[in-house]
Amino acid sequence: MSKSDLPAGDVQSPLYPSPFGVRQPVQDLSPCIFTSPHSGADYPAAFVKASRLDPVALRGSEDAFIDELFAAAPDHGAPLLSARYPRAFVDMNREAWELDPGMFNGELPHFVNSSSPRVSGGLGTIARVVSNGAEIYSKKLPFSEAERRIRSIYMPYHNALKELIGATQAATGCAVVIDCHSMPSIGGPMDQDKGRQRADIILGDRFGSSCANVVTDTAEDAFRELGYTVTRNLPYAGGYTTRNYGRPIGGIHTLQIEMNRALYMNEQDISRGPDFEEIQGHMQIIIARLCEIDPQPLAPLR
Repeated sequence: MSKSDLPAGDVQSPLYPSPFGVRQPVQDLSPCIFTSPHSGADYPAAFVKASRLDPVALRGSEDAFIDELFAAAPDHGAPLLSARYPRAFVDMNREAWELDPGMFNGELPHFVNSSSPRVSGGLGTIARVVSNGAEIYSKKLPFSEAERRIRSIYMPYHNALKELIGATQAATGCAVVIDCHSMPSIGGPMDQDKGRQRADIILGDRFGSSCANVVTDTAEDAFRELGYTVTRNLPYAGGYTTRNYGRPIGGIHTLQIEMNRALYMNEQDISRGPDFEEIQGHMQIIIARLCEIDPQPLAPLR
């Protein structure tokens, strides 16, 4: 596959330009696609003004610098898809219309999913709170604002991911989506591991249903060989991307990687930590190992 077969990194919208970026492979394609849906850090001025939170608090849900840690993916034959806008503005790792009725003026359309656990926790497609539970908005929003964000940012991102999956599967016989995230070092007030120290890495494969075992095993072995502590699926088994796109029987595999933020950043002021470059080097090793997985056993079952 040539670079021209992949979706462009910039999709122009009159409301929110360039809602995502795609860094394209510089060599023959591997079966892997790396995604970073929560590292977006372009906070629209009107959004910041409408928030009751200060700029640092507003970044509490952001997977800061994850796109930088996995920036070497194209060097190993894998595209890197990253969001431009932050999770607090619109969350790419949700269904399109997971919305909290209490956030909006008037009734919501019938197609809105207002009863999911994510919505109940305040973390729907348009979040009510940041990850520590602090309320984002000082007043209710019109539904038209949610619709603008979803149609102008969320949908182009997922259209690009679908194109990448189709193109990669056509070229290699399968597609392996590695959905890259970071997590607070200690479980938050709304988490099942509230107040507890977390492992360095949590791998989410929907308890073995979203990808072939070799994908999760390869990732776990590679992390452990580098000295990281690794657990699977608890408290993060994989979000919408992992659940929605993972169809191993059809040759599409998804694995979520959650990195402990204390490894590479200062969680208080959201700055790169002293070990950032070392961790970035380790991620190059992880990327290489995953991109070396033999695609043949991952192809659709016939």
